[in-house]
Amino acid sequence: MVVVKMFNFVKYRRFYYLFSGLLILASLFSVFRFGLKMGIEFTGGSLMELQFENRPANQEIQEKLAKLNLGEIVVQPTGERGVFLRFKEIDEAAHQEVLRELNNPQEMSFETIGPTIGQELERKTLWAVFLALIAITVYIALAFRRVSGQVNSFQYGLASLIALFHDVLIPIGAFALLGHFYNLEITIAFVAALLTVLGFSVHDTIVVFDRVRENLLKKSSLSFEEVVNLSLNQTLGRSINTVLTVLFTLLAIYFFGGETLRPFALSLIIGVTSGAYSSIFIASPLLVTWQGIRGPKGIDKRSR
Repeated sequence: MVVVKMFNFVKYRRFYYLFSGLLILASLFSVFRFGLKMGIEFTGGSLMELQFENRPANQEIQEKLAKLNLGEIVVQPTGERGVFLRFKEIDEAAHQEVLRELNNPQEMSFETIGPTIGQELERKTLWAVFLALIAITVYIALAFRRVSGQVNSFQYGLASLIALFHDVLIPIGAFALLGHFYNLEITIAFVAALLTVLGFSVHDTIVVFDRVRENLLKKSSLSFEEVVNLSLNQTLGRSINTVLTVLFTLLAIYFFGGETLRPFALSLIIGVTSGAYSSIFIASPLLVTWQGIRGPKGIDKRSR
């Protein structure tokens, strides 16, 4: 019989915590140092997408529009001939004046959002993320309520919540940095990507936790740390295959999906990678750490 040697994931959990702690600190530093560059959906303003026969330089566009009293003008090239323009909210007369000053390029899109709508959308977004986190935590705590001999059921939910905060903070920190240096904005698409990441990450975490539950009921001779480590090894192949399949698709969207889809794809790439990492190296090792603090207990063999 061939014996397959398992990798001891749990043994190096302090290193995982340190690495994640550094990533979280770097993300928080980026957010507080640079802030988040919010899109017009949240701040209000006007956004135009234009196509030129011969696209002028960003500085030339800003100089032509400077006399129109548009406030801060953000110019973002797209493709070979296109450009996005963002400035304060304007009416139709000012909209037409902008086009005349730029020699009437082809207008691909134009939208204006008032600041009141933007503030309401921001509040709803924060509530959506908060409620999603709470609902996921409660669901996991209830799902694992009958496997509480070694770790309380609410600690399964708490471990998943910590992993989810990890998965949300890292993309936010990355976009704070990219917003400062490359004018990458937080848009509704980014919020949708965050919620997608939460779902992907918690799904991966539940798969590992469910295997822990199965092994707790079957492997009574093993310690809790050994059960968690066995479960991680058993689910590792599935986790890697799943995340690679998703990442290959997202990379194709990022490189070939067009300029408008790139921020969305990038946020998903960062979040999915972070979620795969936290499911394996954060959520499950946290259970072992808490069990070690609590002290060994008998395994509750009641199944759901």
